[in-house]
Amino acid sequence: MVSVLSEYISRIMSTRAIERHSSISLVTMLIVTFVGYLATFYFAHALGPSILGGYFLFLAYYGIFDLVGDGGFGGAAVKRISEGSEKDAFFSAFLALRIILLSGAVVVLFLAQPYLVDITGAGLFVPLILAILTGSLYSVTYAGVYGQGRVGIAKAGELISFFGRSLIQVIAVFLGYGLGGLLGGFIVGMITGGLLYLRFTNLLLVRFSRRHVKSLLMFSFWIFLTAGGNLIFSISDVVLIGYFLTNADVGIYRTTLQLTSVATFTTIALQTALYPQLSRWSAREEMSLIQMSISRAFTYSLFLAIPVATGGWLLGDRLLYYLYGDAFRAGGTALYVLLAMQVVNVFMYLQITSLNALDHPRDSFRVTTISAVMNVILNIGLIPVLGIFGAAIATTLAMGVNAFLSYLFLRRIVPVRVEHRSIRNILIASLIMGLAVLLLRTLISITSIVILVGFVAIGAGVYFTSLFSLDSEMYREIRNLVRSFGGPWPHWLDRYFT
Repeated sequence: MVSVLSEYISRIMSTRAIERHSSISLVTMLIVTFVGYLATFYFAHALGPSILGGYFLFLAYYGIFDLVGDGGFGGAAVKRISEGSEKDAFFSAFLALRIILLSGAVVVLFLAQPYLVDITGAGLFVPLILAILTGSLYSVTYAGVYGQGRVGIAKAGELISFFGRSLIQVIAVFLGYGLGGLLGGFIVGMITGGLLYLRFTNLLLVRFSRRHVKSLLMFSFWIFLTAGGNLIFSISDVVLIGYFLTNADVGIYRTTLQLTSVATFTTIALQTALYPQLSRWSAREEMSLIQMSISRAFTYSLFLAIPVATGGWLLGDRLLYYLYGDAFRAGGTALYVLLAMQVVNVFMYLQITSLNALDHPRDSFRVTTISAVMNVILNIGLIPVLGIFGAAIATTLAMGVNAFLSYLFLRRIVPVRVEHRSIRNILIASLIMGLAVLLLRTLISITSIVILVGFVAIGAGVYFTSLFSLDSEMYREIRNLVRSFGGPWPHWLDRYFT
């Protein structure tokens, strides 16, 4: 996928790790996204927005207490293990610290039980405890595998965990278990993934010293604060929608947000592969590789984000209706804003990741704290007035501030550049696609999901044809990516795009 980057790295370091790991992450994200969307379509039609909203609120509370149980040590362990020195000692220190914090998180949860009215009233307290315990197994073993740069195994574990969760959830919902089925599948999925990582974690438990603990503490402090800011940033809209509105509104909003998230799965795939590599290059002061990797990551993230946003603005109302059901059409206005947010998310996500990988978690914390506080304030002000549309505006504005500030901090460490020619071609191809879809909508009414799928397929065809005609280099990179996985590629296309 990033062959130009890989060729450069090969000449200097004789490695193609970024290309291989990015490709693995990309394929994993494709599979997870496709299956996840199918499952959510089914849950939306079978359960409706209210039950889904209860599940999303459960996930929000799980995120809070899982963060308390992790304390930022997961990110610190990945960082220290990825540096390659004293891996066993750092992993052992991480495990000991994780056990201590997990115990504290459970105690805090029991003490807070009388005040968690939404959770206890819905019978979610025990499932929440189980989720926190199983989530610890998953996160500890994942950190060991990912920290060693074993991205293939890390992504395989994500796939197995995800499929286990989705399969159980679908079966349970079909059998009529509703919210309980969603929760059970979530817990079993983490157990499955954790056991797989445990099998492939070849790090040993050894004696560690205060120096190892101190090293993890120094890094984890800022990781924890940044993660806390990220958590506030990501769940404040859900929690505040649940407070000011209803669970059904939570379900509509989060489902709409999920629909737009397809725009950023390339970003997540690249981030997974880039983090350990950037960490190693930072330790070796290979700044030219870091700069080029970040620039290329921007291009390939926008390669999907911009056309998805364009298509969503033109077809979003029909997508919500046919994919999720009539009750979810209320998320239409929020959808348009959230699509723009996902384009901004490309820059925020990659820049924050780069700051952490380059050992600048303090800067990440400052950026995240400012944007998280802004997000909470805006949500409190806008949700009572504009509903979920206000939540979408609040999150988008706060994310824009995050992206701008993280750019200012990152450029102090390494020059941050975008590949203007490639991004210009992506914008032109997206514009051509948008005009084609708009013309189709004026000529043909979308009266069935078959016609909707046809519109999407035609739009994708116009986009790729336009982009590859404008940018033969990108065509060759995509072609080589598909071939590297043994996928078919029509040879006759080379006559038109090379």
